[in-house]
Order: sequence, then C-alpha cells, then structure tokens
Amino acid sequence: MYELPVGLPSELVPLSWLIGVWEGSGILDYTVDGEKVTREFGHRISFSHDGLPHLNYSSYTWLEPEPVAADAAAPVLPAPAGPPIPLMTETGYWRLSRPQQPGDPGPGLLPGTGAAPFQTAEAVETLRNADGGFDIEVSLVHPGGTMELYLGQVKGPRIDLATDAIVQTSGAKSYTAATRLYGLVDSHLLWAWDIAALGQDLRTHASGRLSRAS
Repeated sequence: MYELPVGLPSELVPLSWLIGVWEGSGILDYTVDGEKVTREFGHRISFSHDGLPHLNYSSYTWLEPEPVAADAAAPVLPAPAGPPIPLMTETGYWRLSRPQQPGDPGPGLLPGTGAAPFQTAEAVETLRNADGGFDIEVSLVHPGGTMELYLGQVKGPRIDLATDAIVQTSGAKSYTAATRLYGLVDSHLLWAWDIAALGQDLRTHASGRLSRAS
C-alpha cells in the first residue's frame, strides 16, 4: 500500500499518487508527411517534492536500436543491437491551480509574507471544483525550444490536461496543441498524449504503461 511521503504539503495530497519513479514502455504512433511512424520506446518518469506546494517532474525516453540482421550463413543468432538511443526529455512542475497568496514566495526570490496558505486538509477542500476534482496547472519545458502550459483537473486517480499556451523559439519544430491523460490502474501509471504538430490537427501520438520502481 502506498504511503504519503513525510512532510508532504497538504496541497499535494490530490496529486500524491504520482510521487515516485515510474518505469516501463510506450508506443509511438504518428503520421508524418503521409508516412506512419510506429516505434516502441522505454520510458522513465519521476515525480518528487521539495516541501513547496508543487511536484517536480522529469521524463526521459529512449529507443531500443533496431535489431541487426544476422548473416544467413552464420548461426541463427541476432547480431548485437547496440545501446539504447536517447529520444526525448522534458521537465516541469505540477500544482493545484489557485491564485497566489501573500504567503506564497515570489515573484522572483521574494519570500512570502505571513503564513503559507492552504496548510490543512480542510483548507485544500475549499479548492474543489464543481466536478468534485481539483483544477491543476502543469508547466513543461522541452530542450528543443518548446514550452507548454497545461490546464486540467485531477479527480481521484485520473488526470486530464489540455494546453492553454505553447511558447516556442524561432528554431523549434511546429507544435501547436496537445492533450494528455494519466490514470492509475491496477497500480500502474497509464498515460496517453495527443498532439497537433508539423501542420497537422490534434491526433494520437503516444501512450504508455509504467510501473512504480523499487
């Protein structure tokens, strides 16, 4: 049974089932210029907290190299495929969506004034939305020059997200919208990611199934 980490801020309890390191695999399935790209990839996600009311997030994916065909005259043993190939990383922050209070730090390095807000379960309950869940904000950065801001909600062991804003550098590849879905099913973290990219509308992109690492 999963136990809440010591010192977890009350605001993070609705997101607490994410905390830890998750590892597994996923399937990439996307069409580019009329050509379908389908690959299996390895995936590791980490959610952690540092005492502040947000989760720190990092994600790393990699491709297993394509098997090398063995020589027909040689024994039927596959040739070494080589090491995994790094694919994509992203990092960011997950938090409940609420107005910042005087007790919250910022902007910049300015410390909060007075008591930190929402320190009790009763106070956090006041943040529930009309659907019975909690509105959340997720900000993610990709090293290729893309930054995403997602808005959505967590309701029990399910999270639905959709991009509210995407900021890109002039050299980034075209990427205009996305949705993500996360769910805890039979102690596994399942996720799906749809994107609108490279001049295409929103469509299926990737999905995966991860287990909590020991």
